[in-house]
Amino acid sequence: MSQVKYTEEKILKPIKGFVPLFLIIVFILASIGLMILGGILIDEYDSYVLGGVSLGLGILLCIASSISFAGLKVINPNEAIVLSLFGKYIGTIYENGFWYVNPFASAIYPQAKIAEAKNARLQAYAGKKSQAEVSASEAAIASAKKVSTKVCTFVNGNQKVNDKLGNPVEVSAIVIWKVVNATKAVLNVDYYKEYLSNQTDSTIRNVARLYPYDIIDDEDDEKDEINEKTLRGSATIIAEEMKKELASKVEDAGIEIVEVRLNQIAYAPEIAAAMLQRQQAIAVIAARKKIVEGAVTMVEMALDKLKEDDVVDLDEERKAQMVSNLLVVLCSSKEANPILNAGSIY
Repeated sequence: MSQVKYTEEKILKPIKGFVPLFLIIVFILASIGLMILGGILIDEYDSYVLGGVSLGLGILLCIASSISFAGLKVINPNEAIVLSLFGKYIGTIYENGFWYVNPFASAIYPQAKIAEAKNARLQAYAGKKSQAEVSASEAAIASAKKVSTKVCTFVNGNQKVNDKLGNPVEVSAIVIWKVVNATKAVLNVDYYKEYLSNQTDSTIRNVARLYPYDIIDDEDDEKDEINEKTLRGSATIIAEEMKKELASKVEDAGIEIVEVRLNQIAYAPEIAAAMLQRQQAIAVIAARKKIVEGAVTMVEMALDKLKEDDVVDLDEERKAQMVSNLLVVLCSSKEANPILNAGSIY
């Protein structure tokens, strides 16, 4: 049998819980009074029929009042509760306050979370924890039956992914999200937080492998570097693509993705040292290229200026020697030490 996906939810508008609470207290007191009256009729007046009827009504009223307590629900701000009646979904309450619903209606929540809360309570009892810790465990079980609609942050762990060039890189992301449809979050997936975690891992892998970590080919020109998207240089754009893909995957879980941010992008440790050396080599080559271009321009300027001012007339051989000397001085990584010639240059 195929799974039924809930696409529409019923918003419940329950009644305020203060009047029902008052009536329940009155009924409990009345039930106590009827049971006392039944005892008096039986003991003092030997009226077993009236006493039995009074006693029975008191017991039934007490049981009914006790069951009615289950219908009182407290919804805190930014919380929702999904209710079912005998296995059938009846609606969701989003409005915060003190409400009264059908006492036989039960809250639906992922069993994994409830089991986690119960386990915390058992550990508190087994370890003979303080009463405050036991009370906290009880509160965890109570809160487990409600769905938080607050804006939450999920930090994804480092994922090792091969980028577009096949280099292993480690990528992690921060996902800002919130539940906008509590019905979908509870009924369509087993545990929506775990579902979000798995889909985030998958999305990071799918998107990160489409881009290189960085442009490391020294033959690429500046135009190619601008047009090519990289994980390092286009993190904001790639994070937006991750947000769109992740939002489409978790829509059935009633989750809205507010923002996705790339938290860490780095080469994997096994190639990080080699890639750093390669980047350094490319940087050195680029720097040398600029130096040579500048040196050639300066030599051209020097020759043109000497010729223009008619300072000295150099033949081709002397020009070549002068160019060689100037390039050595301008392109050297160390300070040049000149040698003075006191005689003829010939």
